[in-house]
Amino acid sequence: MTTPERIDAPVGVKISTDIEYRPGNPNPYRARVRWVDPITRARPSRSTMFPTEPDAQDWLDRIAKAAGRGVGVDLATTSLSEYGDSVMDLAMRGLELKTHAPYMAGWRLRVKPTVGHLQVVGITAGIADRALNAWIADGAGISTLKNTIAVWVRVMEQAIRDGIIEINPARLNGWQKLIKTAEDEEHDPRGLALRDWDTLDRLADALVAASFNQYDGWGDIVRFAGGTGARIGEVSGVRAGDIDTDKWIWRCCRQTTTAPGGLIDKGTKGKRSRLVPIIPELRPNIAWRISRVGNRPDARLFTGPRGGRVTTAVLRDATHWDDVVVSLGYEYLRRHDLRHTALTWLADAGVPPHVLMRIAGHGQLTTTQRYLHPDLRSIERAGDQLTTYINASRGLPGPKVEIEQIRQLALSA
Repeated sequence: MTTPERIDAPVGVKISTDIEYRPGNPNPYRARVRWVDPITRARPSRSTMFPTEPDAQDWLDRIAKAAGRGVGVDLATTSLSEYGDSVMDLAMRGLELKTHAPYMAGWRLRVKPTVGHLQVVGITAGIADRALNAWIADGAGISTLKNTIAVWVRVMEQAIRDGIIEINPARLNGWQKLIKTAEDEEHDPRGLALRDWDTLDRLADALVAASFNQYDGWGDIVRFAGGTGARIGEVSGVRAGDIDTDKWIWRCCRQTTTAPGGLIDKGTKGKRSRLVPIIPELRPNIAWRISRVGNRPDARLFTGPRGGRVTTAVLRDATHWDDVVVSLGYEYLRRHDLRHTALTWLADAGVPPHVLMRIAGHGQLTTTQRYLHPDLRSIERAGDQLTTYINASRGLPGPKVEIEQIRQLALSA
């Protein structure tokens, strides 16, 4: 969504609206507000681009409502970042001084980078939900989230008093439960993994079938994430030059994320690049995609149907993810669980923890070890191997087990 030039408009003027379709633009619907200046008789305007016509119409309706309540067009179309900075003293009134610092940290480090570029009048409860989930996924704790949500709520309450909006979308309910779910996921990520490759393949096909025009790229994204352990933002960041097709190694070094002004590419979480193996099941499609972009090293391999960058929210909405996973019997499954799937499979395949840690990009070995819960058969086999080793050391019949094998067994257990 583009940010038009700020225009001051008199309060209470009668406005006219229209929507124009501009093909070839990622956000092809231009919503425009116009009015007649009562002094100069000029006809200034303000416009914004949207991906769908309903989005454009919703924006116009909100502007018209605000104007009907006597709100100037300039105020009704200001960004959250601009508005919040301008009213922060009012929003923070009544708070103890010791509370200001954590609240302002939440505003500066989370609210503004995530949703600050959006217009106050265009922020919905759904946008607030997605922002909250992004902060949880980034590892924000309860105290951090509490301060972040509180300052956002206060700014939006001031917007209600100014007549810009009628309902506060930042008043989020049940976010403590989401934190608990995230903590459970951290302690047992294996429980969220898909069973096998065929299951992942069926999921990818079902998501493609449910999408508009059955876009195959959604299935490719799901298979790649489920076969590499990458986050969806990291899949969106893959360029042709990042793939070594001789050794079939992917150098993961960037991700797509939200920022003021829209989506941007930046370094991976933790700012560390890492090497990830590309399994044979993924190679034909990767080779085809590289050839399709003319072997240009800077070309993006995975995009939406119009060539745009992909986020977890885009993937969910475009494929009707929630409906599809319910129909397949995986009500719990989220996009991030594709990462848990690949890392669980790698652990079960016997990849040593220190190697798995590097592939996953974990900062601590304790995070990686959550994927290393052996099944009962592995435990029984470990006992048999230990017995064989002990008997061999005592000179009893049985094949000798090398010390290195026992070391690897201990690591995998």
